[in-house]
Amino acid sequence: MTPPQAVGPQTDPDGLEDRLRRFATIWSRAVFPVTATSLTRAEVEERLLPLARTLSESLHAHPFDPHAAQRVGAALIDAHCTDPEALSRTLGVIDAYLVLYCGSGPGQRTEPSAEESRARCARLQHALAAGFAGGLRERTLAEQEAIARSTLQARSDAVNALHATETRLRAVFEGAAIGIGIADLEGNVLEVNETLTRMFGGLENHVRGKKVTEWAHPEDRPHVWQLHRELIRGEREHFRVEKPFFRNDGTVLWTNLTVSLLRDPEGRPQYQLALLEDTTERRLLNLRLRYEATHDALTGLPNRTLFFERLEKALAKGEGSRFGLCYLDLDGFKAINDSLGHATGDRLLVEVADRLQSCATAPGEMVARLGGDEFVALTTGPDTQHEVHELAARILAALAAPIRVDGREFSVRGSIGIVEGPAGERTPAEVLRSADITMYRAKSAGGNRCETADPELDARAITSHGLTTALPAALERGEFFIEYQPLVHMDDGSVHGAEALVRWSHPQHGILGPDQFIPLAERTGLIVPLGRWVLQEAVRQARYWQEHHTDGGPLRINVNLSPAQLQHPGLVTDTVAVLERSGLAPGALCLEVTESALIGADETLLRPLRQLAEMGVDIALDDFGTGYSNLANLRRLPVSVLKLDRSFTQGMQQLPVDPVDLKIVEGIVSLAHSLELAVTVEGVETGAQADRLRELGCDTAQGWYYARPGPPELLHALSLADAI
Repeated sequence: MTPPQAVGPQTDPDGLEDRLRRFATIWSRAVFPVTATSLTRAEVEERLLPLARTLSESLHAHPFDPHAAQRVGAALIDAHCTDPEALSRTLGVIDAYLVLYCGSGPGQRTEPSAEESRARCARLQHALAAGFAGGLRERTLAEQEAIARSTLQARSDAVNALHATETRLRAVFEGAAIGIGIADLEGNVLEVNETLTRMFGGLENHVRGKKVTEWAHPEDRPHVWQLHRELIRGEREHFRVEKPFFRNDGTVLWTNLTVSLLRDPEGRPQYQLALLEDTTERRLLNLRLRYEATHDALTGLPNRTLFFERLEKALAKGEGSRFGLCYLDLDGFKAINDSLGHATGDRLLVEVADRLQSCATAPGEMVARLGGDEFVALTTGPDTQHEVHELAARILAALAAPIRVDGREFSVRGSIGIVEGPAGERTPAEVLRSADITMYRAKSAGGNRCETADPELDARAITSHGLTTALPAALERGEFFIEYQPLVHMDDGSVHGAEALVRWSHPQHGILGPDQFIPLAERTGLIVPLGRWVLQEAVRQARYWQEHHTDGGPLRINVNLSPAQLQHPGLVTDTVAVLERSGLAPGALCLEVTESALIGADETLLRPLRQLAEMGVDIALDDFGTGYSNLANLRRLPVSVLKLDRSFTQGMQQLPVDPVDLKIVEGIVSLAHSLELAVTVEGVETGAQADRLRELGCDTAQGWYYARPGPPELLHALSLADAI
């Protein structure tokens, strides 16, 4: 076989192997002085190099998984790096150099951000410490078992060789690196070694003079003393637990405790043997790593992980417990980040966090940072209905005063969504989703305010999100259909044409009108393909009517254009292609554009409409009168029809008619006719209304008085007796 080539410039263009080697060199120099081994430092370095490579791969893994670092910690034990100082130095090297030497480099894939790399590094330290502790524990337990067996064997041999056995036993007993104690079945401490004495403060009489039962601690697990009672009764041979003890000076000693039962030659329980490993420093290290994993590195507040733990506990409480949650998002914070930089934004967030923390100091209250400029405050107790609103008011008041950063003052405002209710009814995810929705409702209302969650509004927002997600697939599955509402000549009641109105046959929500999904389609960009489909179907139907209904059926088709379609570069091309494929004359098509879409329109926006109008396509100005546009602008718009908004004619449904409404409509009709524009009226619902509009000179109308929107096959058969 051809030997593998050494890593060099051709195979390691990013220099990763060199950086790994430098990292391993630093690591070996740190731990070698405290490693009990016959290897040279260079040999230790060679053993650490693959471990360094494992840490580097874990740092960049997708998805990230810190468990490989546990194997690295266990491997240190196998390499005889068992001294606690070796762990401390290893964690220091990883903290200072892992991201530096094993971070992203040229040619690598997209890597995590610096902040995420530091967070991953902290979790790798945590996992390595856990692996080190586990490896050391297994090694220590093996030694403990060997010591215990040696002790038992020594006592057994004492019958035949008491002096020699006593010497060996004493050597093992006193020379052990872990604490050893022997007590009788009543709990009286009979023997302790020097290591155990030092662990408890160095005063032997304070240890030997105690009973085992006096070493209870408030943090003992409930089953610890039950295990001890079972051992004394001879029901078990040993047990292992993690147990704290009070030292003589009142400080706490944490240990891994193994207690074994010693029996006499007849097999009756006689003594109890305790082996204690001091784990205090390791526990403190774990607590520090736990703190770093559950607190925000920038602000020091609890992070999302710890907040969800607290929220789960609050929601899991029994009947009668309540909770209140304030979800805060800063108004306009992105503008500060974009204009002044993230460093200024970070300092501003630290100031905001300090103020928020001062607002939640009562029992049962906490503040956390979820990420970015999003914070959450939680309160629990029997009266959260009142307390959560007080908490929200305190937060808004705390943010009201300007914040000074780098010599500049910033006015910070926030939008708060409030969720309050009894525990046990909702999951944490549901509570946070409701708070998020409510917060955005407060932001939409202008910001710098708080809104309370409303289940009905939440359901609408969730439904809106679901509809937005389902829109693309709905178009592919053919869930949309078109209804047609006739346009009627007002002078004789004959059918002039029909307006195409799109509907959505949703599998869960039934038939949805355009007001429920057109805004969603506009926001997502789906309005362009949806509008193209509506145009194709409507033009095809108009052509069918012309071919099969020559006795006064609909001859023209009106199709709505959204502002997004109006700005789409393919509008003219698509329209021409649809007309040519169907064979429908351009004069039989009318495109309706809302007045608001053309307010302030420049020539670039109007050019496609002019091109279509020049081809013979009618352009109708829909909802006329609601956009507050300058009437003089009508002269420059390429429109041939004004569709008068129903708000101007609702007052004409009953007599007497407001004379002001009459004058307004009369003026608009007169102006339109002077500009050679036809006038169509929407929302005609009564005969009196139709008569009055006909007298005012309106040309065409549509509304329930004539016919409701319906399927194409029923439209031609509608009876228009009332109109005639």
